[in-house]
Amino acid sequence: MSHINVTINGRQYRMACEEGQEVRLLKLAESLESRVGELRGKFGEIGDARLTVMAALTVCDELVDANARIRALEGELETLRNVRTAAADRAKATQIAVANALNAAADRIEKTTQVLNRTIGSGVAIG
Repeated sequence: MSHINVTINGRQYRMACEEGQEVRLLKLAESLESRVGELRGKFGEIGDARLTVMAALTVCDELVDANARIRALEGELETLRNVRTAAADRAKATQIAVANALNAAADRIEKTTQVLNRTIGSGVAIG
């Protein structure tokens, strides 16, 4: 477990994190600090706690929107997978139908060839 100091809304906090997550935690703190600064610029000095809560609420709002978008995209992905599966099934069925038609045509050609060979071999004139 690692410990780092982060600054949010002008105050330092000692935070624990998993090994290797220090840079990520610092970036998250910088992002929150930036949001607090933006809100301070819009609303002025309305109190540290209020600015921090407002920043947290904006982050939560974005998270809810992002999660909704992810769910929508997952639904679209599932639909596309189903369409792809259906198309592959249709392609396979078409391939089988074409193969069966070609085999049937080959059988008819073979039978016609056999009839012609018997007819020619017996000396019967055609036509």
